[in-house]
Amino acid sequence: MARPEPGDYAPFYETYVSLVPKEDLMVEIHNSLTEIYETLEAIPVSKIDYAYAEGKWTIRQMLQHMIDTERVFSYRATAFARGEQQGLPGFDENAYAAAADVTIRNFQEMKEELLILRRSVHFMYKGFTLEALMAAGEANHNRVTVNALGYIIVGHVRHHFRILKERYL
Repeated sequence: MARPEPGDYAPFYETYVSLVPKEDLMVEIHNSLTEIYETLEAIPVSKIDYAYAEGKWTIRQMLQHMIDTERVFSYRATAFARGEQQGLPGFDENAYAAAADVTIRNFQEMKEELLILRRSVHFMYKGFTLEALMAAGEANHNRVTVNALGYIIVGHVRHHFRILKERYL
């Protein structure tokens, strides 16, 4: 399956898609497992509740956001691969973040949760046929293909890891 074309996803997602350089999505998803593990392990426990500016998420909040988003995008990929015809709603990342009390979360468990979710994405995409990867649906009033969602999933975490390295660590 080739890289997604701009019409396969909303322009907003170009930031994420552009962070996935390879044509082979399965290689990128597989490699992201190591990338996620190594990046999360490099975060000092003393910094998990650090935010680089007033009103910005803490590292723990950012990780919860990545977990939530992995779930939302994975559901979208599953729904469209299975032929869902109804449009799926968007989600307000800031409302989700405000509703999630991360102070009660164990950071080590959160790291493991993101890895488990990514492993699940890996197995899910391995099980998609070419027809399923080409399937498209509507999410947040925008057309998106299952293939594009795979690139978005990988690129979303890379986007936040780039911010993590530039502004938090």
